[in-house]
Amino acid sequence: MDKIKVIKATSDDVEPLKKIGIETFSETFASMNSEENMKAYLEESFANQKLLTELKNPNSIFYFAKYEEDIIGYLKINTGESQTELKNTKSLEIERIYVLKAYHGKNVGQLLYQKAIEVAQEINVDYVWLGVWEENLRAISFYKKNGFVEFDKHIFRLGDDEQTDIMMKLQMKK
Repeated sequence: MDKIKVIKATSDDVEPLKKIGIETFSETFASMNSEENMKAYLEESFANQKLLTELKNPNSIFYFAKYEEDIIGYLKINTGESQTELKNTKSLEIERIYVLKAYHGKNVGQLLYQKAIEVAQEINVDYVWLGVWEENLRAISFYKKNGFVEFDKHIFRLGDDEQTDIMMKLQMKK
């Protein structure tokens, strides 16, 4: 899998972003949520206009993981006012890292994570933070392995279901 490339998405990438976003979110969470809640979340979160607005936002950056010509995962990071909660000018939020199940265990998530840390170092933030569903044990383990610690909780709405996310933070070395 040494041919995986991480490339920045552009405003021309609405359709591929929508496709990988829906596919990876569905693979990850469909079995644990109702069909109605999944449908409502996917329609709202991956609407073309919403994605285009996010892609054009200078404080939100998307990266694709590509293997040969296929997009196999993606990363979304936010800074400044684009962060979903903390909005600290000295922090970076990893809002999403998703990888197709067929590529789990092949270092794709780690490559996307490393891109987020590289950006955090470039813009000289004090810490990186994220929210992860308390039932997504695989992701929690991944972030703990990479040095993140829990610091709070918040509610994430999936359709009409309120779910608890664990908020995690990584202090950047100066």
